[in-house]
Amino acid sequence: MIESVNPATGEVVARFRQHNDAEIERMLGIAVEAQRAWRRAPMEKRLSLLLSVANELRADSQNFAHLITEEIGKPITESLAEIEKCAVACEFYAANAPRFLVDEQIVSNATDSRVVFDALGVVLAIMPWNYPFWQFFRFAAPAIAAGNGAILKHAANVPRCALSIEAMIKKAGGPDGLMQTVLIPASDVERIIADDRIAAVTMTGSTQVGQIVASQAGYNLKKQVLELGGSDPFIVLPDADIATAATMAVRARFINVGQSCVNAKRFIVHEAVAEEFVTAFRKGIAALEVGDPMDPRTQIGPMARMDLCSELHDQVVRTVAGGAQLVLGGEPMEGRGFYYAPTLLDHVAPGNASFREEVFGPVASVTRCHSAEEAMTLANDTEFGLGASVWTSDSDLARRMSRDIDAGAVFINGMVASDARLPFGGIKKSGYGRELGGYGIREFTNIKTVWTGPAR
Repeated sequence: MIESVNPATGEVVARFRQHNDAEIERMLGIAVEAQRAWRRAPMEKRLSLLLSVANELRADSQNFAHLITEEIGKPITESLAEIEKCAVACEFYAANAPRFLVDEQIVSNATDSRVVFDALGVVLAIMPWNYPFWQFFRFAAPAIAAGNGAILKHAANVPRCALSIEAMIKKAGGPDGLMQTVLIPASDVERIIADDRIAAVTMTGSTQVGQIVASQAGYNLKKQVLELGGSDPFIVLPDADIATAATMAVRARFINVGQSCVNAKRFIVHEAVAEEFVTAFRKGIAALEVGDPMDPRTQIGPMARMDLCSELHDQVVRTVAGGAQLVLGGEPMEGRGFYYAPTLLDHVAPGNASFREEVFGPVASVTRCHSAEEAMTLANDTEFGLGASVWTSDSDLARRMSRDIDAGAVFINGMVASDARLPFGGIKKSGYGRELGGYGIREFTNIKTVWTGPAR
């Protein structure tokens, strides 16, 4: 049985029966048939579906946002923003997919050859709970535009979001079977990956689960895109606008209750401005409104699950025991729900838990440095490589650092965020492959050479 639990109260709000073997077999069968027809459909028909999906997302945004907030505790204003972001992505690919997928003409002597981009087939999407709509649509919008189908295996704690996505795409005019949600335990995923009707796998989640999925998909020679954990550095140098940096630091760390792979997690601050930054950062964190995630005034709701709350507290305890200074918070909050107090740790050393491990929750860690060179060394002193941000008024230094930081994205004087126009993904243990932009739509295509010699 799969349960939907409201993290603001700890109460079970819905239960769902898992799909059995016969149901899964049927789903895979109709998925293949639907995708074969879809890949041959005119591009205009595929793009029309994306526009219809965007309209449905906006038309029922209040209901979808309510589902997100009730299943994972995200503040309702952020849930509404997530739905809008999905709609924008659908519109972006409806407008740009034709130019991303246009044949590349290669003319040489007497030949007239080209590279074409054909859909791969049905893609298994293993998705996380923290952005239950956006994580799916940032894969699905380009994949559907390219002619692929999708089987969604969503996180176990967001079954209502998963089923709502499937129903909404059907309502928007999606062919029967083109996108389906499968309700199964994690232990059953391997056999779906191994099924010949699955052409490729995309996964967003933890590095540990990513290693398992990668090994299973690799054994079966299936293409993969993996977007995994992160421990993004947020570097503040002496010539930065400290007030602006501190304000954005609060948002970069605490959006989605700090539960995002691209949240800023390690704040690496030059000692010349560290006191000023920490004072402003602390003030901003202390002002965050904690409460009922359904209240539009709330900025910090509960964490998604109790076990995540417990793991986070263990990291805080170990970091403080390792010599870090607890400036603010540091405890689970009393009362119902899975709330953790917004927390600030200062003087965090590179060996401390909150520097070395991915911290997934409302906890910020400040590490002080002596120079831009040391900041760079600290930024790269991690097994992860998803995003990074650098705050400085020296544009030449910023450009040099952006090339030397080990990350899939570097933002200068701005917080890291995904954008449908830009490729998104990581290196090292943050995964491989790219989503979004023109690169993302080609990930699940067969990049095929078509060579044409002279007619005889």
